[in-house]
Amino acid sequence: MTDRARLEPSPISTQDAAAFIRGRRTVDQFTGEIPAESIIREAVEVARWAPNHHLTQPWRFYLLGPDTKQALVDLNTRLVAARKGDEVASAKRERWQAVPGWLAVTCANDADPVVAREDYAACACAIQNLALYLHSAGIGSKWISGEATQHADFMSILGADPQQEYCVGVIWYGYAKRRPRSQRTGLDHILSSCP
Repeated sequence: MTDRARLEPSPISTQDAAAFIRGRRTVDQFTGEIPAESIIREAVEVARWAPNHHLTQPWRFYLLGPDTKQALVDLNTRLVAARKGDEVASAKRERWQAVPGWLAVTCANDADPVVAREDYAACACAIQNLALYLHSAGIGSKWISGEATQHADFMSILGADPQQEYCVGVIWYGYAKRRPRSQRTGLDHILSSCP
């Protein structure tokens, strides 16, 4: 054994940790109940402990109220109507209106492409922390990053400065109506041993 300090063992077993992580699912159908803001605040507190190179802490979180949510629903409806017509846009509006909780995640802009890539990866890690915390509280979530989140009007709807940050995605959250199934590619297809 070296003189280097070892991390303390986790208070949960590796089997329990693996089962918990495997049990998280992307949820896109929610009951109407909005989770308590205190739970969401704690989820963001945990999210900010994600790894981030040089401790840039590039993430920002925006907890969306009803007016901001409605503005985003309206923006998405307009975009979908322009691409796919009013009937599809109406169905999408209804689906988006039914989502109880909304949290936007942004990333600080950086002119250095290496830092920018690392910062985006850090934000993705923060979103995973957030999703796992919500899962532990019995709350489902879905990370969306479609056309509306990339539109020029999106950041102004948030009241954010697009010169300083950009949207990584919106996290929908709430209590799941159903538990979705999921599949993953087998380990032998994704893991290679290098000499």
